[in-house]
Amino acid sequence: MPETEFFTLLGVGFLLGLRHALDADHLAAVSTVLAERPSLRASSAIGLWWGVGHTLTLMIVGAVVLAWGLHIPEQFEIIAESGVGILLIVLGWTLALKLYRERWHLHSHQHDGERHVHLHSHQRQEDHRHRHWMADSVRPLCIGMAHGLAGSAALMLMVLSTTQELGTGLLSIAVFGMGSIAGMMAIGLTISLPLVCSLTVSRRLFVALQGLASVASLCVGVWMLVKLSSAVAGY
Repeated sequence: MPETEFFTLLGVGFLLGLRHALDADHLAAVSTVLAERPSLRASSAIGLWWGVGHTLTLMIVGAVVLAWGLHIPEQFEIIAESGVGILLIVLGWTLALKLYRERWHLHSHQHDGERHVHLHSHQRQEDHRHRHWMADSVRPLCIGMAHGLAGSAALMLMVLSTTQELGTGLLSIAVFGMGSIAGMMAIGLTISLPLVCSLTVSRRLFVALQGLASVASLCVGVWMLVKLSSAVAGY
């Protein structure tokens, strides 16, 4: 393969990785996790570990396919994407359950002779202790790995259309993964901005955004399962 064509393909792979991070299921999963950890620092870490997990799975699948010349069956892709749909429903439901347990409500009290009303929860306990980085990384890492497994079949078709060499194929996958990592970190920062700003404006607005993330995750998960069931029924 000519050197110019090779580097062109790598550049295209990186851009495709950036674009891949914008898929609806990726956005829904990451926004649900970010809604529970509203900080710009956490958003970068979540995007990073999601991308690392995503790339790790793609590299493993790519190595197996390229080394042994295997073909990923279409049934595998359907099962993997169904798993992602179920995962999104679980993430959305978990966040909704968390919001319900906190039971935010309007609470009035007297202050300086005047009555004030604010959003309040008797269940929520502020924890100012610093959690270990590993505890906050495992969840987005596993979510990224699940998404990588679901998207491995389509990516391998693209890679195999350009090369069947193990080293070149893995390099293409790695560059694609770097693009998805960069894209997800940027998306994480973008999603976190309204969440962080809402905390300074109104707790009610923040809870509303959390609820929106929960509903979005549930809807995308159900939509994926319905679409996949229709595809299976069409066979």
